[in-house]
Amino acid sequence: MKDRTRNPLRRPSRYSSRPLPPYAFVPGETPHPTRDPEGHSTEPDGPPAPWTLDEWRTLDEWRWAVDLFNHEYWWECHEALEGLWHAAGRTTPHARFAQSLVHLSAALLNRRRGHLAASRRQAARALRGLRAARALGPVVMGVDLERLAEDIRSSFSEAGPPPRIALAEGSP
Repeated sequence: MKDRTRNPLRRPSRYSSRPLPPYAFVPGETPHPTRDPEGHSTEPDGPPAPWTLDEWRTLDEWRWAVDLFNHEYWWECHEALEGLWHAAGRTTPHARFAQSLVHLSAALLNRRRGHLAASRRQAARALRGLRAARALGPVVMGVDLERLAEDIRSSFSEAGPPPRIALAEGSP
């Protein structure tokens, strides 16, 4: 088995050229991105256009959401993924996959805030969503579902580092 230990000093790969926000929003700790005049996103982006599963490689909003996730911008990632979930039709298989990552982002934000019971519930929802996404194949939108599920279980059972999403560019 491969050693998946991460070097905490190594920054994750970037998949988008969009800049990361100047800070990660944490309720009660930092200015709200859109409601506070000091927020980093006073002009909300419009909703993403409808998209299909085949478009993931060129879908900038998806690639940016992965960057937000990997760089621990949990709230911002949640918002980006929620937009993708809605734009994909909310009940399509790829929308439900995006929804599972919405749950995962919420789980990690809740864990960051010390809301451990809510965090575990959200992580369990994310894992259920990933199990359902296996109907699309072992790799969905560049994400190895089993590896991500294993990383989530490890992260939440051992209070380890948060999982990261590695996109397999050659995948379907």
